[in-house]
Amino acid sequence: MLDILFSHSYYYKLDPKQWKNKTPFPPLGTLYAASLLRKNGYSVDLFDTNLRDNPSAIKPILAAKKPKYLVIYDDGFNYLTKMCLTKMREACFEMIAFGKNENSIVIVCSSDSTDHYEKYIEKGADFIIQGEGEITLLELINSIEKNETTETVSGIVYRKENTIKVNPKRNALQNLDELPMPAWDLADIESYKNIWKQSNQPFTLNIATTRGCPYKCNWCAKPIYGNRYHAHSPEYIVNHIKYLTETFGVKRFWICDDIFGLKPNWVQEFNAELQKQNLKISYYIQSRVDLLLKENTIDALAKSGLEEVWVGAESASQKILDAMDKGTKVEQIYEATRLLKTKNIRVAFFLQFGYSGENRDDISKTIAMVKELMPDNIGISVSYPLPGTVFYEKVKNDLKDKSNWKDSDDLEMMFNGTFRSEYYRKLQRFVHKEYRKSQGYSNLKNIVVNPLNLSFTKIKSVAKLGYYIPRAFIDSLILKRLQQNGN
Repeated sequence: MLDILFSHSYYYKLDPKQWKNKTPFPPLGTLYAASLLRKNGYSVDLFDTNLRDNPSAIKPILAAKKPKYLVIYDDGFNYLTKMCLTKMREACFEMIAFGKNENSIVIVCSSDSTDHYEKYIEKGADFIIQGEGEITLLELINSIEKNETTETVSGIVYRKENTIKVNPKRNALQNLDELPMPAWDLADIESYKNIWKQSNQPFTLNIATTRGCPYKCNWCAKPIYGNRYHAHSPEYIVNHIKYLTETFGVKRFWICDDIFGLKPNWVQEFNAELQKQNLKISYYIQSRVDLLLKENTIDALAKSGLEEVWVGAESASQKILDAMDKGTKVEQIYEATRLLKTKNIRVAFFLQFGYSGENRDDISKTIAMVKELMPDNIGISVSYPLPGTVFYEKVKNDLKDKSNWKDSDDLEMMFNGTFRSEYYRKLQRFVHKEYRKSQGYSNLKNIVVNPLNLSFTKIKSVAKLGYYIPRAFIDSLILKRLQQNGN
C-alpha cells in the first residue's frame, strides 16, 4: 500500500490555448512537496495530470496503489493555477470523489482551494492546506499517523461536527534551502520532451529561485506565497541547475519567480557561481521595468545566460498604472526595453486591458507603445478580479454567477468595465495583428537595408503582411462598431 499519491489539478489538455503552445512544464511545487515527504520516510508517487486527457485517468492508479493519502497539491509556481479556472476546479472535484471512493484521506493545496475552501470541503476533501504547503502537509500527516489532534496544525481547514474549522495561518518558510531538491525522478521527463519537440523550441525545464512578491499591484492574487520575498541561495540554485543539466541534458530554463533577482547582488553571485561550475545555460524570467534599469544588473543577467525577460508593462497610460498601484512609470518601460535590447536580451510585454477607468485614449496609448517599442513578444489579457485582491474588493458587487474563467483564453469581463467582453476579445486579437504588422514592416525595412542579413523568420514575417494588413483593418472596423453600440 502506498503512503501518499501526489497529484495536482491542472490539465493542459483542458486548456486549449495552453495545450496548443506545446510547452508544458512539470508541476514543480508538487515535486517539492513530494520530495520533503519522501525525505521524512513516507512512500510517495506522482499522478501527473499535465499531459493526461481527463480526471478519470486517475481511477485505475488509485485502485492499483491504494494510497492512504491522495494529496492534490497544485504547482503554486505556475501562474495558470493562480487563475483558478473552473475547468480545473471541476477536475479537482472529480479527483476528490475518486479518492474518497478508494477510502483515501484527501488533502488539497491550491490557490483556488485556499480562496474557496468551503467548496472543496463540501465536495469531500478531508483537509485544505492554505498558502505555502510543504511544512503544513508534513505536520498534518505526521499528526494523523501518530493519532494526534490536527486542531493545532497551522494552515489547514477541515470539517468538525458539521462545522468548517479554519486554523491560524502558518508563517512562511524563510530559509528555502532547507527544502530538499524537487523529486524530479517522479516526473516523466521524456514525455515532456516529446511534447516540446512539436513547439519548435528547445526543451526547457522550470525552476524557482524565490517565493513571493513584495510589490502591491492591486489586481495580483498571491494566495500561496503571499506578499513577501524569500530566496534560495545562488549555490542551491546552481547545484539544482547542474543536476538537471547532467540528469536530463537540459540547457534552457524558465525561472518562474514572480520577480527574479530582487535581492541585492543575488544576480551577480548567481553569475559567479555559474562561471565557477563552468555551466553554460540560457534562461528567461519575469521582472519589473524599474528593477532592470541598473546596468550592472543587466550586464550580469546577460553574462549568466539570460535570453528573454517578460515585464509587466500592463499599460502605456500612467493613469492606469497608478490606478493599479503598479509603482512603475511609462518612461521606465521605454528605457528598460531599449537598454535590454542593447544587450541583445529579448523583451516581452504582459499587457492588460479593461482595468476600471480605462478608456479608448488609454487603449490607444498602449497600442502605440507596442508598435513603437516592438517587443519580441506580447501576452494580452483583460483585468480579472480574484479573491484577496484590492481590485476584487472594488468590483465584487458587479460579479454575478460567473466569477472565474473556464480556461485561460476565456477573457470574460467579470465586472462592469468601459466595454463588454466581445469588445475586449476582439481587441486582444486586433492588437496581436497590429503587432505582427509592425514586425513585418520592420523586417521588410531590414531586408531592404541589409539584404545579406536574410533569415527564414524575417521572410516569413514579411510574407504574412498579406494576411495581417487586411485582417487588422477589418478588426478595426468591428471595434469601432462595438464602441458605437456600447459594447
